[in-house]
Amino acid sequence: MKNPVDRFPDVLPSGASPSARALSERVLLEHYRLVRARTEALAAPLSDEDQAIQSMSDASPTKWHLAHTTWFWENFVLEQNLPGYTPFDPDFSFLFNSHYESLGPRHPRPQRGLLSRPSSSRVADYRHYVDQHVEELLGTLPLATLNGIEPLVRLGLAHEQQHQELLLMDILHLFSQSPLHPAYRPDWSRPEAGRAGKFHRHDGGLVSIGDAESPFAFDNERPRHRAWLEPFEISDRLVTNRDWLRFMNDGGYMTASYWLSDGWDRVHAEGWDAPLYWRRSSAGEGWAEITLRGLNPLDLDAPVMHVSYYEAAAFTTWAGARLPTEAEWEISARAGLLEQADDVAWQWTRSAYAPYPGFRPTADATGEYNGKFMSGQMVLRGGAFATPEGLHA
Repeated sequence: MKNPVDRFPDVLPSGASPSARALSERVLLEHYRLVRARTEALAAPLSDEDQAIQSMSDASPTKWHLAHTTWFWENFVLEQNLPGYTPFDPDFSFLFNSHYESLGPRHPRPQRGLLSRPSSSRVADYRHYVDQHVEELLGTLPLATLNGIEPLVRLGLAHEQQHQELLLMDILHLFSQSPLHPAYRPDWSRPEAGRAGKFHRHDGGLVSIGDAESPFAFDNERPRHRAWLEPFEISDRLVTNRDWLRFMNDGGYMTASYWLSDGWDRVHAEGWDAPLYWRRSSAGEGWAEITLRGLNPLDLDAPVMHVSYYEAAAFTTWAGARLPTEAEWEISARAGLLEQADDVAWQWTRSAYAPYPGFRPTADATGEYNGKFMSGQMVLRGGAFATPEGLHA
């Protein structure tokens, strides 16, 4: 499986030469600088006002993403490994902790949009301060210690890349609330439109899934384990907007038999009748879609996006099919059968988000990264238009 730092060299042996140490430092610093610079570049098109607003409790302001990713480096890397490090601002530990109970109390997530202070410029100073100290750390640690914290550095890079995706998704939701339908970037690339999907057969059997050999993987991708698959068929292309419109026109949002009970309740409680960012065109004919490019006419041949698990499950029932399990998806992706697996839209599976057999969270604070959330959720796989290269899962 791909991972966000798979170009890192393996951890160097303790007896590595000074030139090898310089290579390790240079590669770590290069990747750190690239990831941090990309976060800044993603925020650059946004005004200070854009960066401060929280459009719903499940989203976060851009300013908070910029600060929280910096908080991660400060709390997990610098304070534990750079002797004499002085935190930039003691209040930031409370303001920008996300969900780490072992690191103390935190500002409530639904109220992140109320943080007019610190200002965007203060957050920028925070990022600069922490960047300087991370570079100092990577340049002065003994080689054995540097090797020891490399997995944590890789986790920090992957964590920041996850927030790059969240930043874009949260801005899309924020801009969708505006009657002006602003564009984040008018030149943002369009999703690929293409042919109808073909179904590929897999004979099933005993397979192995999960990560085993990558230099880095999230803890919920391990350990590698065996799973039994019955024979199945899977489409190599994603469902299109045209497909979804047929579902809607055939009473998809009005037919209870297509829906799981909880989903049917949500249809009525929240008035679902189309994907999240679809809008009736101003002329009253056809549909438009809110994207990072602004409000655009709906591309019928592009993959449908921003649908819930309940909607995806209802569509497959209507179509006489089903969602794949996580194991079916992974085996198919590994075999190269899924042509749109990584860079268009995350893909729902019918598997519950539960620990792999043998999973154990670490005993330190990073053990709170995934394990405690393994309840009441379904598994998404792949990647989306907002996913940084290499972060697909």
